[in-house]
Amino acid sequence: MLLFLDESGTDHRDMPYEVNGGIAIREQQLWQFVQDVASTQEQCFGGRLRDLAPGHEFKARQLLATDKFRFARQGSTLPIGERQVLARAFLRRRVTGGTPRRAEFTAYGQACLAYVEELLHLCGVYGVRVFASMTERDAPVSANPDALRRDLAFLFERYSYYIEDMRTAPEDPEPGIVGLLVFDELERAQCRRLLDRMESYFLRTEKGRQRSQLIIPEPFFVHSDLTTGTQVADIVIYVLNWAYRYGGMSGQTREELRGYCRQILELVHKSKQTDEDGHEWPVWSIKYVEDLRARDER
Repeated sequence: MLLFLDESGTDHRDMPYEVNGGIAIREQQLWQFVQDVASTQEQCFGGRLRDLAPGHEFKARQLLATDKFRFARQGSTLPIGERQVLARAFLRRRVTGGTPRRAEFTAYGQACLAYVEELLHLCGVYGVRVFASMTERDAPVSANPDALRRDLAFLFERYSYYIEDMRTAPEDPEPGIVGLLVFDELERAQCRRLLDRMESYFLRTEKGRQRSQLIIPEPFFVHSDLTTGTQVADIVIYVLNWAYRYGGMSGQTREELRGYCRQILELVHKSKQTDEDGHEWPVWSIKYVEDLRARDER
């Protein structure tokens, strides 16, 4: 099982929360999923995005920017064939330095919104599961620079619950399944720090050692602009950052993203855990973390 991970809001600029998370998909399904994502791009934009605009990374920040909703609303809904032609023309003009026409702006806005909707539908078809830890931007942090952040520890916890549930499923259990982690590549020194903190967590803490039986502690690092799974993870956590709220979460929201958020909630894994006294409680694969300090620091 592959968990493609990305981060959102860590630069503390315009996003309401810090979010670490992504999507889990079976490795046996990944290639067909990648091909279907490419087909979805062709249906929405009239071609694969990497071919229409070489060298440009289509992040959620651009695909779901407020201007895309404005573009989409400035004209009637276009037939798919016409939208493809106009959206393709929009991207070509942008690549060559030309100025798109109004109809091309409209088509491109509608294509972006349709693409995200179809992409999330595709995730549901493939049984993709969403995992995320959401943190306040000003959450207190640990004084220990070598400790794994609590939001990542919770992320690994929820992923391990998912793997454990798959191993012990009443129907079609998969006793040998393990979880793999695929991170968007960071600056080399940041990757090294993350590896050191993960190694400390999985080797030197009791919970970490338990979870290392379910998750391979050493992650893979990939380039997001070349990796479909990471691109989908980017879209998912962007929507969660702006539209997923529960409990005491009061960050700014974008109402136009609520529909996409409802699609994502269908992809959340719901587990049940039992304490030492036999009490059972539900656990979701999205976790809100108010304080990043360890228990002995709080």
